[in-house]
Amino acid sequence: MTKLIAGIDLGTTALKIAIFDTKGKILGNETLEYKLYTPQSYYVESDPDIYMEAIEKGFKALGRKGIELKDIVAIGFSLQSETMFFVDENCKPLRNSISWMDNRAVKQSEYLTEKYGDEYCYKHTGQVSWGANWPVAKALWVKENEPEVFAKTKKILLIEDFIIWHLTGRYVSDCSMLCSTLYWDITTKKYWQPMLDELGMTEENFPEILEPGEVAGTILPEMAEKLGLSPDVQVCTGAMDNAIGAVGVGAVRPGMFSESIGSTLAVCVPTKDIVYDPNMQMPVHYYPIKDTYMMHTFTSGGICLRWFRDNFCQYEITTAELTGMDSYDILTKEAMRTPPGAEGLSFLPHLSGSLAPDVNPYAKGVFMGMTMIHNKGHFIRAIMESLGYLVRRNMDALSAMGIEVDEIRAFGGGSKSPAWNQIKADILQKTICVTSSKEAACLGAAILAGKAVGIFDSIEAACDSMVEVIARYEPNPENKAIYDKGYEIYKKMQVDCASLFEALS
Repeated sequence: MTKLIAGIDLGTTALKIAIFDTKGKILGNETLEYKLYTPQSYYVESDPDIYMEAIEKGFKALGRKGIELKDIVAIGFSLQSETMFFVDENCKPLRNSISWMDNRAVKQSEYLTEKYGDEYCYKHTGQVSWGANWPVAKALWVKENEPEVFAKTKKILLIEDFIIWHLTGRYVSDCSMLCSTLYWDITTKKYWQPMLDELGMTEENFPEILEPGEVAGTILPEMAEKLGLSPDVQVCTGAMDNAIGAVGVGAVRPGMFSESIGSTLAVCVPTKDIVYDPNMQMPVHYYPIKDTYMMHTFTSGGICLRWFRDNFCQYEITTAELTGMDSYDILTKEAMRTPPGAEGLSFLPHLSGSLAPDVNPYAKGVFMGMTMIHNKGHFIRAIMESLGYLVRRNMDALSAMGIEVDEIRAFGGGSKSPAWNQIKADILQKTICVTSSKEAACLGAAILAGKAVGIFDSIEAACDSMVEVIARYEPNPENKAIYDKGYEIYKKMQVDCASLFEALS
């Protein structure tokens, strides 16, 4: 029998299912969108039923496309972090799930900050502050504002835990997903007692802790029948999406750095040990390989280029619609008619604040250096270059911590642009590698599941089998001086504009 693996990416607004063979070839994939609710400012919720409904629709659609669903031996997951479910003793949700984007718990965040301090948080969780978006703050919000819900809550679950229970009947979570909850201690890999005490809960109110890429259980017979799968399918734990995307492009060894430009720009670099930033700006996460950690940050990314396109490029959008071209390809061609450095035009890509290593919730987007010579192409190129500078800023922060980058693997929408990859290579003065990985997050989930069921001896071996570098972008030394100067301007803008950011808020 041909062994197939399903990788499921449970994203913020859409679910993707992709089916792979053991060589990493994608045999079919399906995407299903779902809706979020924003009942008021800073609140972001979802109907808990949408996720299993999307999984069922996805598998059925793949079956109609001719995929031999009975050949699937394992299911793995890539998951949005921090999205929470409050359930009763039968895993019935007691309220809407609360999205990772939700920031309602400001009061609770301030309380935790005042009581414990950020340094205590960083030492035990790896996260640099008691942010309102983290699950422990949101759980306290529910406790204080919806006491009737909290009193009936038997389990607090993340999205992975909720889905695996439906598939197997077992409550489990994994270290990668738990590391940003702030009720899990990264140094002990156990639930953190001070936060359990704050919630008035015990370990019984949370799932069993597994490693990423472990078998959680065999699929329930009734669920196998509903999804059209074999009753022998093994359901496996996964990992948070940005980390598992890095696995999907093979960035699994120390010194390998992954960057993804999608709506956000995310960077990940694995380390064998927990490495704390003395400046407390770079968070530490748990990587999808046992007892491996990662420095991981994300901030506004490709959304900057989309914002510019949607607001100032109606001609390009219309041209794309009439010709069948990609509007971003048209924008890129305009940018490439502009010389490196955009002839002195610089941009700070902070349309929704900035995160590590220059944390500033008040940060704004800034164009600087405009003159009469600048046209639309200059603005597009300045945006593309700014994200290269942002990646370089992260690399510099890692270097200051003793973490050196030897190889960069790019994925996400930005990696599909050869021109953008070359810009990043020139700015970073490092080789940018693009892999064969289509749907990197789904492939990463499949790699973890393949290792979990014994198809591969290790994650590294799985990546060697399923991931292939198909393009390398070598830095052009002729552009080094231009981009070194541009990077210095970028850093100075970041510092010099800080006081203005807050004044504008």
